[in-house]
Amino acid sequence: MTTPTAPPTTAPTETAQQGPALHITGPLRDRFDEILTPEAIAFLSELHHRFAGRRHDRLADRMRRRFEIGNGHDPRFRDDTRHIRDDADWRVAGAGPGLEDRRVEITGPTDPKMTINALNSGAKVWLADQEDATSPTWANVIGGQLSLRDAIRGELTFTNEAGKTYEVTAEQTPTIVMRPRGWHLTEKHLTFIDRTGRSMAASASLVDFGLYFLHNAKALIEAGRGPYFYIAKLESSEEARLWDDVFTFSEDYIGIEHGTIRATVLIETLPAAFEMEEILFELRDHCAGLNAGRWDYIFSIIKNYRGRGARFVLPDRSEVTMTVPFMRAYTELLVKTCHTRGAFAIGGMSASIPNRRDPEATATALEKVAADKKREAADGFDGTWVAHPDLIPTAQAEFDAVLDGRPNQLDRQRDDVSVRAEDLLDLRIGRPITSKGVRDNVSVAIRYIEAWLRGLGAVAIDNLMEDAATAEISRSQVWQWIHQDRTTEDGTGITPEYIEGLITDVLAEATRSTGDRFDDAAEVFREVSLGAEFPAFLTTSAYAKFLVETD
Repeated sequence: MTTPTAPPTTAPTETAQQGPALHITGPLRDRFDEILTPEAIAFLSELHHRFAGRRHDRLADRMRRRFEIGNGHDPRFRDDTRHIRDDADWRVAGAGPGLEDRRVEITGPTDPKMTINALNSGAKVWLADQEDATSPTWANVIGGQLSLRDAIRGELTFTNEAGKTYEVTAEQTPTIVMRPRGWHLTEKHLTFIDRTGRSMAASASLVDFGLYFLHNAKALIEAGRGPYFYIAKLESSEEARLWDDVFTFSEDYIGIEHGTIRATVLIETLPAAFEMEEILFELRDHCAGLNAGRWDYIFSIIKNYRGRGARFVLPDRSEVTMTVPFMRAYTELLVKTCHTRGAFAIGGMSASIPNRRDPEATATALEKVAADKKREAADGFDGTWVAHPDLIPTAQAEFDAVLDGRPNQLDRQRDDVSVRAEDLLDLRIGRPITSKGVRDNVSVAIRYIEAWLRGLGAVAIDNLMEDAATAEISRSQVWQWIHQDRTTEDGTGITPEYIEGLITDVLAEATRSTGDRFDDAAEVFREVSLGAEFPAFLTTSAYAKFLVETD
């Protein structure tokens, strides 16, 4: 196994030209050697050798596109790919074994307890999330891989500090669909050295995908399932083509049939909404469907239009519902696109969750979730997400009522839907920004970031499930409101000084304890909400500063 070493110099030298190679620079803990095997390191090295350069090119494309939108060039459906949209004959691969019925999918992180809870939940699919629901500590990244490895082999148990033991007891467990981190993220506990001797942090996408695939693909196939993935944060069909090439190479590398991998792509960025068919086309041999990633989609709208004037400013986060014009257009287009091409359309996650200690809050949550899932089922979605096991019966009931014994709604073509580019950009909601909305954004973001810094990626706050995507909305709205000189409904200017006062209030009201991270969380929040420049993601600098281990 490769042993930990200090990161090499980034300057290429004659003696350093011995790459490509991948080195472990993070500490090795109990059982890490079962994941970071010589075979796994060799595979990750080969993935980076072949695809790291293209990844950087695609990220540069993102920056260029964001600059163009910020300077007044609205996205449009592409003229150069019109032939793909006009060709009525092609279809995607569709469901792999175990993915034929996806009416309820539970999402959650991959620590042992949450893995067991998900597998016992009764859902059809488990989104095993190494992305927004996981704080990317080194322990969580490799620990999550261990949980998945053990679960797939029927070996996973967990005993908490109180001595309570958890184990998988369900006769039928959900099909696992693993979500790697997005192309924009790095894994700084692994260093890739290219053939010229340059060193760089590993791609988090390739690390998460590669470790899970290499260790589990054949075991999953033997169990009658397969290596399935949710692909996050895509912004173009070129990024989808990159993933497809990764899949094709990986299948050949371990000697399994082309098309065994199945991917479900989250449409959660504004640019991707204009390229749904092209994304399906590029992934057609490996694609099972698309998902409406609602929270990141709202964040993407704010990020891309943050400097374009009052017309593009959204009101309180709670007012940006699935029934406002631009969200209706986006979801209806997704269902129509998917079903035209034989792909599943999976709905998003309502943030409301039950509280077993508060019957009234639980009743409210169930009512909101039922309405949300009823709308999705009626719109033609084939399934949906929930974030809590207690929500599965509610969600399933709404889909059962529409499916009427069928496993999906692929036969519903939605020929009645016609979505124009301007419909996707119709941000009119007609609601004010309220003092409560501003305060809630500050409070939720700081409390979430504090938990994230402690290693928790999915956190219940005020009876809502918060993850990195919802925190991104909160902090980006604050940044935009400040820079667009917005006021609250009572005339209060949303200024840095006003936000600083709210930060002080939130910290004063927080339940403090030894080892809490509230002061660090406030520092992160100030950086991503009050700075002159808008960081593309709140987690990138916070990860580098607070989560990277050096020994």
